[in-house]
Amino acid sequence: MDATIPDTDVVRTIVDLACRAPSVHNSQPWHWRYEGGRLELHSDPARLLAAADPRGRQLLISCGAALGHLTVASTALRWRTHIDLLPDPARPHLVASIRFSRDARPRSHDFDLLAAIRRRRTDRTAFAPLPDNPILTELLRSAVGSDVVLTVLPADARPTLAEATALSSAARRYDSSYQAELHWWSGHSFDVEGIPESALATRAQRAKVPMGREFPDPHTRMGADDGPADASTVLVLSTPGDTAADWIRCGQALSAVALEATVQRLATCPLTHLTDIEASRDLIRVLAPRAGVPQLLVRVGVATHPAPLNDTPRRPVAQVLSFS
Repeated sequence: MDATIPDTDVVRTIVDLACRAPSVHNSQPWHWRYEGGRLELHSDPARLLAAADPRGRQLLISCGAALGHLTVASTALRWRTHIDLLPDPARPHLVASIRFSRDARPRSHDFDLLAAIRRRRTDRTAFAPLPDNPILTELLRSAVGSDVVLTVLPADARPTLAEATALSSAARRYDSSYQAELHWWSGHSFDVEGIPESALATRAQRAKVPMGREFPDPHTRMGADDGPADASTVLVLSTPGDTAADWIRCGQALSAVALEATVQRLATCPLTHLTDIEASRDLIRVLAPRAGVPQLLVRVGVATHPAPLNDTPRRPVAQVLSFS
């Protein structure tokens, strides 16, 4: 056994944790390959959402989020990751090549982030406001690193966010391909993929969050929601450009924000639909004019439901990881 590289059990563990990352419609559009101490992350074109994501932007953001989770898991297991993004132009689906070295020195906070991987959920219901603690937003801003700009939107941006959501919804309301794709990936009881019905907000709950995506109604939960309207803080993640590398780095930043928020006992919900079409994206750009290209938004706040959300399904590691 070579002690300078992770063994297969370690690789299975960190990949399993990496695959807990959020992905568009829980499509999990990735595959991993390990050989000789080098781990490769590949995008899976068979899981591209062709109607919602024709350029593969959200696919690569999803892969970047998995890469961010992998880094957290590796650090906690005392392996430092050395990541080369898009290393081979001749292999367009090769997202990253990762080498490892046995010199990571995890801090206590790294173990908090590791635990957050299992606890994090996408919560589509209304949130209560953030606690009155200015350190929270600075923690989230510092978590994303230097390649992505995090902008905290003021409360008076909410009408613009609602307008951007209305534009996005109107553009796709009669798009049969988009609607079929959305209904395929959400509201079913698939064992290993998609958004289960238990993770969808009811129509009454969606009405409390005017910037949320219009998902199908869950058939088993149609009751009224008398709770308050959403009072979350909305973050914008922007990149210098709009390239594949920018999308991957944005996904890594999404992972960092989601995990740090989870450590702080906060709820999160990514909002990718607001930057899918140019008309709504332009409205978001006006809200963060000097930040770069807006890639996605994240609602952050305090969960208003008493019990933790159910776990969402994931594909078995054996389906997404291969060894040479």
